[in-house]
Amino acid sequence: MGVIAQQKGRTPSVYVAVGGNLPRPGGGVVSETFAEAAAWLGALGVEPVERSSLYVSPAWPPSDQPDYLNAVWRVEDGETAAARSARALMDLLHAAEQRFGRQREGAAANAARTLDLDLIDYRGLVSAGSPVLPHPRLEGRAFVLLPLAEIAPAWRHPVSRRPVADLVAALPSDHGCIRSAAARAD
Repeated sequence: MGVIAQQKGRTPSVYVAVGGNLPRPGGGVVSETFAEAAAWLGALGVEPVERSSLYVSPAWPPSDQPDYLNAVWRVEDGETAAARSARALMDLLHAAEQRFGRQREGAAANAARTLDLDLIDYRGLVSAGSPVLPHPRLEGRAFVLLPLAEIAPAWRHPVSRRPVADLVAALPSDHGCIRSAAARAD
């Protein structure tokens, strides 16, 4: 399926959710993986120009996995909208995941990972195709909504048009996601 609609009158921003809970091959901490992934993407023309604080969230479903670090980036694509589609950007995000040790083949849906890059909103595009936009599960994810609200307080869901503050307020009180004392996700 293709594009269903694109919202008019919106600032054409692209938001990427960033997460991970395992060190990359060769070691290091998750926040370093985020910084290196941002630099790698920037060298390819996808520049994280705004980055939220880091947030810590428990693994879901509950398990013995380490907690996740999460953030949201607003990215600018050096390519024109016609030159790099949402699908092409998603492919680049998956290439970054693989470069930094993400294993997708054979991995369980909620498996621990070194790097997870999800395209949350691509310029307000609404699509049932690949990728599905906006991200289909973002409304119930504190680890996406809290950092998104931090860097884009005026953001509205492209389908429901609900402001991010309303989506945050609707989260269950026991979501378990907290802002980290660590630095921003860069």
